[in-house]
Amino acid sequence: MEKIYARTKGIRPDVVSGFCPGCMHSTVIKLIGEVLEEMNIIDKTVAVLGIGCCGLKMEYMSYDNITSPHGRACAVATGIKRSNPDSLVYTYQGDGDFASIGLAESVSAANRGENISVIFINNGIYGMTGGQLAPTTLLGMKASTAPKGRIAEEHGYPMHMCEILNQLTAPCYLERTSCNTPQNTLKTRKAIKKAFQNQLDGKGFSMVEVVTNCPTNWGLDPLKSLEFLNEKMLTEYPLGVIRDNG
Repeated sequence: MEKIYARTKGIRPDVVSGFCPGCMHSTVIKLIGEVLEEMNIIDKTVAVLGIGCCGLKMEYMSYDNITSPHGRACAVATGIKRSNPDSLVYTYQGDGDFASIGLAESVSAANRGENISVIFINNGIYGMTGGQLAPTTLLGMKASTAPKGRIAEEHGYPMHMCEILNQLTAPCYLERTSCNTPQNTLKTRKAIKKAFQNQLDGKGFSMVEVVTNCPTNWGLDPLKSLEFLNEKMLTEYPLGVIRDNG
């Protein structure tokens, strides 16, 4: 019997996803693997992983990777890419890692126009470490460190990383996507491929921000978390291409 759909070679064949039910990390990891396989660059790829749930990605990848806590993924990716310019180097980071503890490294790499790609997972909260307030947490949204919800006067406002990086001169490509529908999942796949192709073409810094859910720390079942994502997260973080100099 002919197999018409198989696991991508970008994911190890001997593992089963350990992410929480309904979490979109599994989907994004699958998309990355598919894109690398389609582009025939699995053997030349290096992933630099952030901390928390993003760090769990090491369990599933079939190619070279390194974990870079806490928030230093863009700096480590810079070193790897500069010393191995023929490699495809990308970071896989959450909102706490990319936009908080690693904000200086993230902005500096973008400002230098480093020829790397960033996959930025924005679920509005610290996932694995206990549901703390993240830079992307919505106003009024509760967290373990903000039991009354995010209050602007106390915690500041949600940070929009695509728009922040769009103020810099150097970045080549910035797009915000999601995997909340089949159509948006395909758009995310296309955006990841574009970010990787930009790097292969030497065009500089690219980032794909994927707005996702966190059913566990949002305190919602998977379906309810999709409703929250559609009604609240995507209102604060509208999808679309922010910059494309490619």
